[in-house]
Amino acid sequence: MTPFPQPGCCSREMPRKLLKRYAPDPHTVRTHKHLRWLSGFLADPNLFHMNRRSVSGAFAVGLFWAAIPIPLQMLAAAVTAIFVRVNLPISVALVWLTNPVTMPPVFYFNYLVGTWILGKPPHVGDFHMTLEWIGSQLHAIWLPLYFGSFVVGVIAGLIGYVGLRLFWRWHVIQHWRNRRHRSRKA
Repeated sequence: MTPFPQPGCCSREMPRKLLKRYAPDPHTVRTHKHLRWLSGFLADPNLFHMNRRSVSGAFAVGLFWAAIPIPLQMLAAAVTAIFVRVNLPISVALVWLTNPVTMPPVFYFNYLVGTWILGKPPHVGDFHMTLEWIGSQLHAIWLPLYFGSFVVGVIAGLIGYVGLRLFWRWHVIQHWRNRRHRSRKA
């Protein structure tokens, strides 16, 4: 079996099976030497289920925390996934949408959204992507940045949740139609 889907196989394969192929094994996660202390929390089977509710909820959690500029976003996504009982690996993986390459444009967009909602003019001065610049300007940008990030995170989470539920439903309907069509041919 190849690690990547073969052409044409995804049309027959449900999203759950495709996602499950790349997800870590729940037993391996629970028994990992650095995560053993969390095994009581990780024992909930809902954290590793691949169903419409769990995966769409994981998309909402992951997309929300991806938009929030905090350190340890993965930890926040993991704790939220455990609390709301949605797929843990997907929640944590989606946080990587904001990685070192995508962070500056995403968080700048969040800042602009925050200034627009708060009715403040965007004031970033002479922008430099350095820790010194961020530290010196944090007092001026923190409120629009975090408020905009919260709004963008909620909207992205809702779009991800609803969009994935609709896609999942569409995919199941297509699967059943194809199955019915094949049975009529036979």
